Amino acid sequence: MSEFTLHIGNKAYSSWSLRGWLACKLAGIDFREEVHDMGAPDWSTFVRSISPSARVPVLRHGEITVWESLAIGDYLADLFPKAGLWPEDRAARAEARAISAEMHAGFTALRSSMWMNTRRRFPGRGRNPGSLADIARIVAIWEEARRRFGAGGPYLFGSRITLADAMYAPVVARFVTWEPDLPAGAKAYVAAVWEHPAVVEWRKAAEAEPWLITKYETPGP
Repeated sequence: MSEFTLHIGNKAYSSWSLRGWLACKLAGIDFREEVHDMGAPDWSTFVRSISPSARVPVLRHGEITVWESLAIGDYLADLFPKAGLWPEDRAARAEARAISAEMHAGFTALRSSMWMNTRRRFPGRGRNPGSLADIARIVAIWEEARRRFGAGGPYLFGSRITLADAMYAPVVARFVTWEPDLPAGAKAYVAAVWEHPAVVEWRKAAEAEPWLITKYETPGP
């Protein structure tokens, strides 16, 4: 039995769950995965029983509970330094942490206008001044990281996928679903992350899920 248990929401919709799950995958740990339907009638009661914040993902490791995606990544990076979850170079590591924190704290217009649904396609929808401004900033983040640190590989910091890529993986999923206009470099990065074996595993599992949450199945204007 694994010493790690990760509680997550629906793989089709739960962007934060994807971040925590990818952190576990990139760390190379053996973990037990518990997937819960966020649309279930008892979801609110259940999630409050496992998470101090009443949100997923939640990682349990023995007596330790870590209930936030970026904290899960940092916890695993501390436990498994050889996994290379953050870039080795100090300047690259500082940038990776900064852009991960920016992702964590911001881009609310994009989140509300272009939600994650890995099974659907809503091309051309969800575009408004707020979401387009968020997309422009994200593209600038990607371009700067790739320019400074990404030579030699398809990811933000080169050939090795990191926690920074995990933090932006749900954005990649949104861009695949909503198909905003992107420059060539951003499109290449989206393709690289979308086809990473762990992300492919996640979306295949999402396709097989039996649950539907109506509010995520209908596009906005």
